[in-house]
Amino acid sequence: MLEDFRGARRLCPGRKNIRLTACGFFMRILVDKIASATRNVRVGRDLRVAPAITAREGYLVAGRIHGTKSVYNQIEDVHGRMVTLHDGDVIVGVLGHRNALHGYSGYVPEAINVGDRLHLLNLGGVIGVCTSQNPEVGKPFDVEILGAVLTFPDFEDRSGVPAHIGMNAIALREEPRTDVPVAFVAGTCMNSGKTAAASRLIRYLSREGMTVGGCKLTGVSLRRDTLSMMDYGAKWAVSFTDAGVVTTSPETSKRVARGLVRHLADAGAQVIVAELGDGILGEYGVQGILGDTELMKAAGAIVMCANDPVGAWGAQRVMTERFGLGIDVVTGPATDNAVGTGFVERELKLTAINARTHPEEFGAFVAGRLSRGL
Repeated sequence: MLEDFRGARRLCPGRKNIRLTACGFFMRILVDKIASATRNVRVGRDLRVAPAITAREGYLVAGRIHGTKSVYNQIEDVHGRMVTLHDGDVIVGVLGHRNALHGYSGYVPEAINVGDRLHLLNLGGVIGVCTSQNPEVGKPFDVEILGAVLTFPDFEDRSGVPAHIGMNAIALREEPRTDVPVAFVAGTCMNSGKTAAASRLIRYLSREGMTVGGCKLTGVSLRRDTLSMMDYGAKWAVSFTDAGVVTTSPETSKRVARGLVRHLADAGAQVIVAELGDGILGEYGVQGILGDTELMKAAGAIVMCANDPVGAWGAQRVMTERFGLGIDVVTGPATDNAVGTGFVERELKLTAINARTHPEEFGAFVAGRLSRGL
């Protein structure tokens, strides 16, 4: 192990913040930036890292950034602030996968050693091996792995345990509650206006005197969306990351969704606005939620965000034929002007309201649907 860290030290020549200690087989480092995906563990800048790395999703690792970028060159820190990354920065991130249409796709390799080069897959600090990239964001940052981040949960523990975002996570209770209505905000794909619609709806409901809980049920770890929900009036806003999941999947989404909805209902939410990250045909497990009978019993309204009229048409087909669900209102870029709105209302016989340009009308319409469950 000591040889591993001697090698790690050679990988970072001239870095005064990397040194061996006499406390055991780990290295003490001072990191420059800590990504928001780590927030459950509450690590500080002065860290201990070990050479034995558990190559599984959710484990924290320290790494050194290589290269410079002019786009997609930031990470979100634990406070939700976007910070710029520079060549040589030492960061703490979380191992995880991503399957993004407008970003990077990647996975966690079967084995990871000190000195391996992985990639920064998203703004929240998810780290893995990039397999595909969108030309708009360029190549991802290389992340040179320095070690597994250790935490010391027991008093006087001098050896530590590998840190995982499941530590301090929300304890999920999957027994459903259907007495609190949920507005599910889904979309045809990422960047279709889901967070904007969810935030405007939360604003309207909170101003009407309701105690609103917000949640993001699927996607890849990033705090930005739940912070927006809080800014617009949610009393609580939680995501799958708070439940110890770095990236949702068909295997995890239903359990996480049930647990977070139950968590907010138990906390006292009178109504819940739940954003389904990515698209209804994506790879983050949205289909498992829409296909869950118990969760859909709580659905007071289903909002569909579509990028264009064809997307709205396809979404209606998918929701009806695959899930047996109706759409209460269409919003998003497809409703940015009268052309798209007219198509949705004329051809699809659905209500179309743009949440950004007509937030009061949008909020009132969805609130009317939700009132059936209040």
